[in-house]
Order: sequence, then C-alpha cells, then structure tokens
Amino acid sequence: MFFVYVIKSKIDGRLYKGFTNNLERRLKEHNYGKNKTTAPYKPWSLVYNEGFETRKEARKREKYFKSGVGREFLKNILNL
Repeated sequence: MFFVYVIKSKIDGRLYKGFTNNLERRLKEHNYGKNKTTAPYKPWSLVYNEGFETRKEARKREKYFKSGVGREFLKNILNL
C-alpha cells in the first residue's frame, strides 16, 4: 500500500506533499530532519492522507496535489 500525504509545518504553516509506503516512518523522518527540504520547518504534523494500491496511482495523485487545481482542492478540504 502507498500513501499520498500532506504535512503542515508548525513553524509557519507551509504544506509539503509527498508519497510513501510507510506513513509513520516518513513523518518521523521529516520531524527528525532527514529531508533537507523540510528540515528547516520542523516540526510537522500530518493533516491529510490517502491510500493507494500501486506506486503509480500514488505518484499521480501526488502530482495532482502539487498542481494549481490540486492546491485549490487541498485548500478547500483543509479549510485554509
């Protein structure tokens, strides 16, 4: 199973979108600073996720969330 996730920085409220096959491990990695893109903005909290059977489906959804339409979708469901 693969997960597309959205995490929010507790520092400045920025969102980060990604996908993984282990959501718990990946969130810990973000909060321990193992990702140089997200390290300066930790701690992070999980605000949204979706599960998919295949990596291909998850990657497609992640790309959608990173598009303008996908950002609007997230803005609406997360009440931002």
